[in-house]
Amino acid sequence: MARLTLDSLTMRFRTRRGDTITALQDITFEVKDREFAVLVGTSGCGKSTILRLAAGLLLPTTGRLLLDGHAVSGPNAERGMVFQSYTLFPLAHRPAERRVRASTSWHARLGASWGRGGLHRPGRPQRIRARLPQGTLLGMMQRVAIARALANDPAILLMDEPFGALDAQTRALMGELLLRVWEQSAKTVPFVTHDIEEALFLADRVFVLTARPG
Repeated sequence: MARLTLDSLTMRFRTRRGDTITALQDITFEVKDREFAVLVGTSGCGKSTILRLAAGLLLPTTGRLLLDGHAVSGPNAERGMVFQSYTLFPLAHRPAERRVRASTSWHARLGASWGRGGLHRPGRPQRIRARLPQGTLLGMMQRVAIARALANDPAILLMDEPFGALDAQTRALMGELLLRVWEQSAKTVPFVTHDIEEALFLADRVFVLTARPG
């Protein structure tokens, strides 16, 4: 089970000048278990803030954020996150053999291999980078980021505009790939995008946020 609940959630930030900005105001909704839910809205409306709250990277000013009825109070391996930037982190709290097995499996399923020898063969990534078109390379890097997040076997996969930097063709291919992965893994996926067409293609349900405060 992986049901994400936002209950009367408000998030305020203090600026360097001492002003207070309300990013989110009285947000209440629920992402159901195994649902692919997409959040859309204008820039600055708090979409990414919601994902960071769900990941435990931020704590709400008021209100509650629950995963299966339990308050989210900090980062946890049961909540995987994929960012727009291609940030990779080591797999935590997993035996070495399990990490290798999970990583290899997800890399294969996502097509995130750079040929024989894989990602870690000395010199191979540099040589491949020199030959790949930029769009193909970025798509490959994001496959790796998704595989890394799934290798920890999280209950919920939080995706913050993961395809925002890709060209239209690569973005469409990655969307189709992500739906296949979602169907296979049965994960709950809250997904942030500013692209309405992408939202309609991917989502079970679309949540639309107002301009700030969301």
